[in-house]
Amino acid sequence: MSALLIVVGLYLTLAVYVALQQRTYIFPAPPRGRTPAHADRLVKLSSGQSFIYLPGAPVVVHFHGNGEDLADAGSMIDLLRSLGVGVLAAEYPGYGISPGRASEDALYASAEMALHWLRDEQHVPPERVVLQGQSLGSGLAAEMARRGLGGRLILISPFTSMASLGQRFFPWLPVAPLVRHRFDTLSKAPGIGVPVLIVHGTEDELVPFSMGEELARVFPRATLRPIPGGHHNDLLWLHAREVRAAIAEAVGR
Repeated sequence: MSALLIVVGLYLTLAVYVALQQRTYIFPAPPRGRTPAHADRLVKLSSGQSFIYLPGAPVVVHFHGNGEDLADAGSMIDLLRSLGVGVLAAEYPGYGISPGRASEDALYASAEMALHWLRDEQHVPPERVVLQGQSLGSGLAAEMARRGLGGRLILISPFTSMASLGQRFFPWLPVAPLVRHRFDTLSKAPGIGVPVLIVHGTEDELVPFSMGEELARVFPRATLRPIPGGHHNDLLWLHAREVRAAIAEAVGR
């Protein structure tokens, strides 16, 4: 009995540790102080919210992955600009030069603030906005689409929910009740009626391709573009041509 109690105690201790450390796993921001890509186009609001803005039509609003910040966004911004579209590359609270602390609610509030600036200050209506999210950013883009802030949605390497993704990495823990930052795109998808493009590498080792397939089945107007042989972090390096072609079709280029 004592051995069983020790095992149970260790299990509970580990579960509590993972729960307390989840912010580190979900929001592993790079070291601060790096210069953002296209820094000459940096916009800083009075709230401290920062983003890169290059005008054009339509405007693709890009939300990056969880291990990146705007200093890493150059390749994506350049790819989008090569299509002749405008770009707003958003930053997250606690990332790069943006103040605050990352959380699901904080990221949503920051993203909505940038989109309201785009609408109110640059007079770009939601129907001319393409919401694009990569990895973690896919959860933000989907939520902004649910709020009616974009006319199209592009999801690159998207996950169904943080709980499902966490269960994949910690199969021996009851992840669902422990996750506070849920980013539950799967439950939101049926209510998002805008056209959706899903781009996903078939060999993605972090977010399985099957999650992209599952989302494509649930969104009412989704198109899935598999990237054969693509992994999670090499799409813009080894498969840029395929990714560009898929995005070009989605934005009408």
